[in-house]
Amino acid sequence: MEKERAQWSSRLGFILAAAGSAVGLGNIWKFPGKAFEGGGAAFLLIYLLVVPLVGMPAMLSELAIGRAGRANVVDVFGKLGHKKFAWVGWVGWTVAFIITCYYGHVGGWVLRYVAAYAFQSKEVYADPAGFFYGVLGLHAADGTTFLPWVTLAFAAVFMAACAVIIIRGVESGIERFNKIGMPALFILLLILLVRAVTLPGAADGLRYMFSMDWSKVNGQTFLIALSQAFYSLSLGMAIMITYGSYVPKTENIERNTVLVCLMDTMVAFIAGFIVIPAVFATLGPEGVGKGGGFAFVSLAGVFEQMPGGVVFGVLFYLLLLFAALTSTISLIEGIVVFMTERFGWKRTPTTIVTCTVMFLIGCLYTCSQAAVDIKGIWFDVVHGVSYPALCDAMEFLTDRLMIPLGALGCCLFAGWVWKPENVIAEAEQDGIRFKLAGVFRFLIRFVAPAAIIVILIVSLFTGTTLS
Repeated sequence: MEKERAQWSSRLGFILAAAGSAVGLGNIWKFPGKAFEGGGAAFLLIYLLVVPLVGMPAMLSELAIGRAGRANVVDVFGKLGHKKFAWVGWVGWTVAFIITCYYGHVGGWVLRYVAAYAFQSKEVYADPAGFFYGVLGLHAADGTTFLPWVTLAFAAVFMAACAVIIIRGVESGIERFNKIGMPALFILLLILLVRAVTLPGAADGLRYMFSMDWSKVNGQTFLIALSQAFYSLSLGMAIMITYGSYVPKTENIERNTVLVCLMDTMVAFIAGFIVIPAVFATLGPEGVGKGGGFAFVSLAGVFEQMPGGVVFGVLFYLLLLFAALTSTISLIEGIVVFMTERFGWKRTPTTIVTCTVMFLIGCLYTCSQAAVDIKGIWFDVVHGVSYPALCDAMEFLTDRLMIPLGALGCCLFAGWVWKPENVIAEAEQDGIRFKLAGVFRFLIRFVAPAAIIVILIVSLFTGTTLS
């Protein structure tokens, strides 16, 4: 007799968990910089087109696959009668594993900065870049390196917190945490938004974000928006199929898909309207950047010049911490549930061992940033075989290849193998007609796959990064 599968206890629990998965560090520290470089409101408009045309159909398909098969990301394809497509699940599972290895450590960096702003703000302000290099194991003064034991310890605490939540299960762990974590995240967003837009000089940043600078828009801008949407919405990562497998048949997954995408997009937009005005008011437009260096180094100047900057610095990194936790938890769940279902292992030891292994691998990621010269391998048509730092190679592998490949596999499966009619039927399980079924059928068969193929071609044949 098949073991009864876990389910979300409420619609709100699922929406918050799925939105928590989607809302990650990329929404908060990458999106604002991309919006700035992409022409302000022009980029926002492009993103608003990309999400419903590509992101929503892909997410709906993954949720429908998961709920129809009610199995982990690998075995679900066999449950639906297409075992040969299990490769899509393996890609998603591998993506989740690799990302968790380094994402869990970046979560540790964030936790380190929560403590730093609370207790060492003067040290951060005195030399933001030097402090960040020290976190990664580099003495900025003389260039000597060391193993960043303190940073690794913070990453261990972060991963342990994720493991505790996963061990408690779907309803008592993941769902309960997201019911606390996601409201807390939105409260922190609103507090920081009010502080940012009321800073003297913030009006220039707001004016830029509301203006459409089409001179900065080109084909690359559209591709960056596409790539950001796929990564942000957790597509091709084993997450939405896994979370979809816990959704009761009485739930309307079409409506829930729209809500999750709206929440994720709203967080990214609010982050843009926090970061850009705050940077304009303190550092000027030339201070805007994206990625970890910007979040950990450049923003120190913002908080230093902001009245009450230490408090708002702590709040900002708490915001990042909640975003990192909700995303990492969803990644780990997809990994763990596969192993417990495929091999019959117990949830608790599986979670502990898996998180320990991913933490240890992640130590190489953190150390390869500065402390130790560890090389990875990468290939693209323009540059051929290269040997970037391991930390870069891990991100290249997931962001440039495996995430779009997994998302493409799901779209092709839903659009051409399992067929859109089955996705539509799954969406109508609660008795409510899917009014845009015809539009969905066209988008999942043609538009979404074409967009992903373009991303893959650009990444592998031009060597251009879209992250």
